[in-house]
Amino acid sequence: MKSGAQHDPQFDLFIPYTADLAFRDTQETMERPFFSLGKRKRLKPIEYTSPDGSVYVKVLATPEFGMATIWDADILIWAASILNAHRKAGSNDIPRTLHFQGYDLLRTIGRETGGREYHLLRDALGRLQSTTIITNIRPKGKKKDRQFSWIESWSDVTNDTTGSSQGMTLTVSEWFYEGILLEKNLLALDPAYFSIVGGRERWLYRVARKHAGGAGEEGFAISMRTLFEKSGAEGTYRRFKFEMLALAARCHGEDGPIPGYDILVETGSSGDPALRMIRQERRSLPRPTNASDADGQAGKRPAAAPQRGQPVLTEQTIQLVKRDFPGWDIYAIKSDFDLWIVDGNKVQPEDYQKAFYGFARKWHARNR
Repeated sequence: MKSGAQHDPQFDLFIPYTADLAFRDTQETMERPFFSLGKRKRLKPIEYTSPDGSVYVKVLATPEFGMATIWDADILIWAASILNAHRKAGSNDIPRTLHFQGYDLLRTIGRETGGREYHLLRDALGRLQSTTIITNIRPKGKKKDRQFSWIESWSDVTNDTTGSSQGMTLTVSEWFYEGILLEKNLLALDPAYFSIVGGRERWLYRVARKHAGGAGEEGFAISMRTLFEKSGAEGTYRRFKFEMLALAARCHGEDGPIPGYDILVETGSSGDPALRMIRQERRSLPRPTNASDADGQAGKRPAAAPQRGQPVLTEQTIQLVKRDFPGWDIYAIKSDFDLWIVDGNKVQPEDYQKAFYGFARKWHARNR
């Protein structure tokens, strides 16, 4: 809605920019498929049912707005964190409607604050309001069928002359609001989460935080097939598996794409791969080192991520492949190789390094 220069008293209650806001996310939305993982407009519904049939999630999009994305969920994390701060402070009347300046919200979740970002913010609010969720999720026996949108309404008061925003509001849905007030339903998020670029990486961080955040030294393992079903990702399982294996190859150490967690690959009992998520400060496994680190050149990428059930490339193999087949991402080739072994139910080669070199040679000839 628009307004002239008149004063609107509701904007006397602005939520300011908070540099040290304790970010919180709802556990229910961290392990089930509630959001599109891509930025391209998604119209295909998400339909998920748990293996035992007790829990289901259905997400519907409108042609005009498309489905709410995992980047749009940043706004919900911000809202949950603000409302949780009210709860922790002992507020008697915690509002469902938040009053804020778009500039302050964008800064708090680590976004730029130019004109384009305001436009994207309005688009995100539109998707959050128009996306319909139907589910029976509620913890501890409180499950019942519910249909809702993430936010009930939102507004942006702009100056007729300048077009600049004078303040915004959003009202979270009753279902989302109830989830914030539930005991032990919120988990702390690392502020580094907002700097994660990829949609699958963001989603995988939330899964790791939900399941491995409080796990012991061995972390938490989940089969690739189950992970695919819980992601709500578009495309085939084979494509998803390939992308997850490539992602896992980079998920090691402080510079990995999943802040605070190492993601390891292991072979499950059915032969299908599984991902094991381990909180980094709780790891007991030795971390691999790059040979060049001994020469004082710290900070270089490890030879490969540690992967249970999948051998690590030696430095010699890496250098041979780089020399003979230059210009390719060796870690992407390795993920393709490991996927080829798993998909074909092939026996692990006796000489993994030699077999990988042969695979890379054929890969180079096929793709150059």
